[in-house]
Amino acid sequence: MRHLIRGYDGVVSLAALVAAAMLVWLMVAIVVSVSLRNLGMQPWAWLFTSTEYGLLYLTMLGAPWLVREKGHVHIELVTAALPAPAQRLLSRLIAAACATICALLAWKGAELVATNLARNDMDVRAYYFPRWLLTLAFPVSFGLMTVEFARFVFGADLLHTGKAGIHE
Repeated sequence: MRHLIRGYDGVVSLAALVAAAMLVWLMVAIVVSVSLRNLGMQPWAWLFTSTEYGLLYLTMLGAPWLVREKGHVHIELVTAALPAPAQRLLSRLIAAACATICALLAWKGAELVATNLARNDMDVRAYYFPRWLLTLAFPVSFGLMTVEFARFVFGADLLHTGKAGIHE
């Protein structure tokens, strides 16, 4: 079981590293695109399209890692004011609600990918690009976030620290 957990943790960390690499790519692509325009040249069509796709994948691949690191924006004003047992209960209920919503979004994302595959949908911009390659990010990301939120529901660690403003 320990190997499975380490493997899963590696997948989430790898997704975060890919997201970080995409952030670097976005910076390079934007600098190149602006530079070419300032020189009076037309940037390559795939450059702009790759930044659009990169924004989607950057967001979706980085999100599960952010959940793990408690990096998403959340307000602990209420949980910090509660007694410890109520803090734990509320934190686990919030994490359960988040896991449920993420599971639903993963399911709907999988349905969207299946629809894109069945219809052979293409994203037509600079090039023909299979739409399922774009929408695949939804079930993968939301599925991983479901697991990460479930860890806060059933694990020893809580989503909320109960220390509003202290842990920053």
